Amino acid sequence: MPLHKKLFSEAFGTFWLVLAGTGAIVVNDLTGALTHFGVACAFGLVVFIMISALGDVSGAHFNPAVTIGFYLAKRLPAKTVAPYIASQIVGAVLASIVIHSLFPTHTTLGITSPSGSYAQSWVLEAILTMGLMFVILGVSTGASEKGITAALAIGGIVALEALVGGPISGASMNPARSLAPALVSGQTQALWLYLTAPVVGAAVAVLACICARDKGCCSTSAERCT
Repeated sequence: MPLHKKLFSEAFGTFWLVLAGTGAIVVNDLTGALTHFGVACAFGLVVFIMISALGDVSGAHFNPAVTIGFYLAKRLPAKTVAPYIASQIVGAVLASIVIHSLFPTHTTLGITSPSGSYAQSWVLEAILTMGLMFVILGVSTGASEKGITAALAIGGIVALEALVGGPISGASMNPARSLAPALVSGQTQALWLYLTAPVVGAAVAVLACICARDKGCCSTSAERCT
């Protein structure tokens, strides 16, 4: 698959992840119709749908921490990391701009922010991302999240972790998802937390995969590790 098609796929998929996920937060803030459960389901569903639709094009990362995790697992060449991350950020920012244009009176646009201490949320974000990346490494083929099994597993853990961790840290697990609404809304106070913790969590997941799986789990020739 040509690189430009992969980059468009990453931007498009991340656009929809942020549009549906943070859009659900904004709609719930304004109407109360979705509840926390509905917001968590929205994040899980959009991940499931976009992996199903685009996994065979770009691998359906839609998350800089996942792209870095695949690189650390030796499944993704270094030259692809920066273009993937740039495309994900572009897609996420465009989604936040759309949400801002649709709901101009909403001041936060679905940003992630700690409900308690920064330390508590940093640790929780790292742990949640570790769980997400560990599942991704287990159900993906090489650096690609594709197929119904991968889509169900990854969408499922995103929804589960959003349900559990959302009220505490926001359960971002995705630097692009947190960066976009923070930049567009101008509320960047806790942004450093959501840019660093997911990357650390993804790195720890690679170590956990190496410990738990066969030797070839984290390598350029890795197939599914199930």
